[in-house]
This record gives sequence, C-alpha cells and structure tokens, in this order.
Amino acid sequence: MRIDTALEPRQLRTKIGRLWEASAAKIRSIESAYEPAKGTPVFTVRGAYTSRGWTEWTQGFQFGSAILQYDATGEREFLEMGRRRTVERMASHVTHAGVHDHGFNNVSTYGNLLRLAREGRFEASEWERNFYRLALQASGAVQARRWSPIRGGGGYIYSFNGPHSLFVDTIRSLRALGVAHILGHALMDEGDRKVSLLDRLIQHARATAQFSVYYGEGRDAYDVRGRTAHESVFNTNDGNFRCPNSQQGYSPFSTWTRGLAWAMCGFAEQLEFFETLADEELAPFGGRASIESFLRKAALATCDFYIDNTAADGIPYWDTGAPGLARLGDCLNRPAEPFNEHEPVDSSAAVIGAQGLLRLGSYIERRGEKETGRRYWQAGLTVLNTVFDEPYLSRDAGHQGLILHSVYHRPNGWDHVPEGRKVPCGESSMWGDYHAREVALYVQRVMDGGKYYTFF
Repeated sequence: MRIDTALEPRQLRTKIGRLWEASAAKIRSIESAYEPAKGTPVFTVRGAYTSRGWTEWTQGFQFGSAILQYDATGEREFLEMGRRRTVERMASHVTHAGVHDHGFNNVSTYGNLLRLAREGRFEASEWERNFYRLALQASGAVQARRWSPIRGGGGYIYSFNGPHSLFVDTIRSLRALGVAHILGHALMDEGDRKVSLLDRLIQHARATAQFSVYYGEGRDAYDVRGRTAHESVFNTNDGNFRCPNSQQGYSPFSTWTRGLAWAMCGFAEQLEFFETLADEELAPFGGRASIESFLRKAALATCDFYIDNTAADGIPYWDTGAPGLARLGDCLNRPAEPFNEHEPVDSSAAVIGAQGLLRLGSYIERRGEKETGRRYWQAGLTVLNTVFDEPYLSRDAGHQGLILHSVYHRPNGWDHVPEGRKVPCGESSMWGDYHAREVALYVQRVMDGGKYYTFF
C-alpha cells in the first residue's frame, strides 16, 4: 500500500461524521426489521441482514454497535437500545462454553456499557455496574476454561472446532480474560484450584505468536515474515503441534487477510494493555521484557506484512494466495477493485487491520520511536481514508450494511454473488460494521482530545 504520510486525523472528520449519520439509520433499520427467531444477524444478502454462521458469535457486535453510536454521538436512544438488548439477549453468551468468542460478544456489550458508566457518560447505579462486572468476570472465566495444554508448557484457548484447534482470531477475543482479570477475577477449577486469568491470557498470546504467526525464520517452505495461519492444529494426546490449517482462507500456506487483521489488532491491543500492569504483577509470568518482546515481534511482523501485501489504497483482497489474483496482474500497485471478476476484496479486514496499525503506531511512538511509530499510524489513517468513503461506506437507506464489500466464508460459498457478477461484492458483515464504528470512535476521540479508547 502507498502510505499517505501527510494525512491527519482531522482530515477524516467529515467522513467520520457521514459514517455516524449513515450508521444511525442502519442500526434503527436492523432493530425494527430483524426477526430474532431467525438467529443472530451475520451478513447481508441483497442489502438485508441475514443469519448464517458456525456459532452465535456476532450478537455482541449488533448491540455493541448501538452502544458505540451513543458513545460517538450522544444520541440517547442508542444507549437505551444497547442496555435493553444486552439485558434481554446476551446472558447466554456469558455462559456459552462452546465458543472462543467471548471477547467479541461480551466486551462489546457489557464491557462498553461498564466503560461508559465509569467515564460518567451515563448514570448507572452501583447495582447496574455490578451486573456488568459480574457478566464480564464470568465471561472471562468461561473463556479461559476452554483450555488445551501444549507439550513443554503453555497452552491455548481452543476454538469451537475442538481441543486440537487454535484459531488466530482468538487473539482479539482474548480481551475477555484481560477485563475479567483487572476486575479481580480468577477461574476456580477442580479441587478449588485457583487459575490466573492473566496467566492463561499470556500463555494463549504466546502460543498464537509462536504457532499462528510466521517470522521468515525457516519454519517451512512458505515462511514469509508476518503472514498468519488461520488455524494451528495440535495432537491432543501429547500436546505437540502438527500443522497449520485454514477454515476460511484459501490454504494453510497462504494468508487469509481477516485472520491477519485479527492478529494485528489483537497483538497491538495487548501491548497497550500490558503497559498498564505493574512489573511486580508480570514477574511470575516471565517478566515484562519477555512478554512485551513476543507481543511486539508479532505485532510488527503482521502489520508489516499487511502494508506489503495490500493494494495501494489500503484495502486487502480476501486472501494473499487466492488463485484469481494472478489474473488481476499487478493488483497491489493500484487501488483495490471490489467489482473485479476474479477475487473479492475484504473491507472487514481493512477496518480491523486499521485499528491494529493505529494502536501499534501509537504504542511505538509512546516508547520514543517516533519515526517507526509514525509509519504505522499513517498507514492506519490511509486505510480509513479509503474505507470511510465510496465505494465502501454505504449511505443507501435501503441497505442495512454500513461497510460494503465484506467477505465471510469464501471457501464455503456463503457470500452473496450479485446477479451478473462472478465474485461476492456489495455486501456487509456485522463484524465489519462494528469494527468500522469502533475505529471511527477511536480516531474521533483522538481528534477531540478525549479519553483514549481501550477495552480496559
């Protein structure tokens, strides 16, 4: 991608304002038209949100979007919508023992509400705050209970595929453990054994950095620095790593760009989280230097790979090894083409990855490395300058999606291909729309000199 080194956050103000204006109408449309009996809304087909998923992992993005809308605009109706729906429909997600998505569902709802209450953005009684706290504490413990040990020490939170499966996605959902830990919680296991949520967070992050991210160090014939594997497969009999795999990407040896974006955002966010913890708290787990070293190595590698393997305007194609890319020629040295006939772009990877670039840039600048940090910061702004405008931002009142040209599951053929087209385009996803709102709020707070937006 071509990084715009002169772009400033204030230059995005008009685009962000248009995003929130469009967002309000779309949240209202989904709230009034969607039938909950159909399941959680996941992605759009012909502009209407529909349900199709492996698990119920997007409900928190639906109601969390309303909460973010209130945060950004002060429109009270969205706060009340988010509060009401969180109470009515999110309890099952708190105790859902079958998924790795607690940070997505519960931090986006209960977490955002507790954060806003603590910031004094709305009046919440101590009992209401305790309700949010308890939900977040339970969610973190339930997430941490999905545990598979690795031979030689360590372990990981296994995906819904089963105990053999480590998903790269979970690094971003790992924040559920971080929130529960800072709320003073732990997992109580057999025989009243107290399990540290911080310990499991660190172990999972380390396993993801080791097995899901490549560093150009000769791991295999496709070891390119910064690329990621969607799934890492282990032998549960002995805890040994067996092979990379991919559920939603083209292959285990190419890079599914949404998985890459989850890693970019998750590792950068965890670096910021660990900045807030005392050295004494980290000492039992190897110490600050050891922890921040592997987090930083993974964040830098993945963000560099994104920059080097994304189209000139900052929008990635859905997988860097997708076979149709060869027919697009030199596609990385020109703007992405969402209406091409060979391979889809993925705008959801763009908005998730942009947040990772911005957070990493901010973190590195705070460490005194201003030139290096500035590169990532400007890359993040460059992505947003593209994705917050046409043909990605949808201002069509008849379309329930906010950010167009998102891809869910290309190998399974779940994404809608419009009549007359050969590849998916023109549709939105609940995670893409949520993360567009989240990164817009992040930049808006920076522009306005507000409190820095974090999950913790």
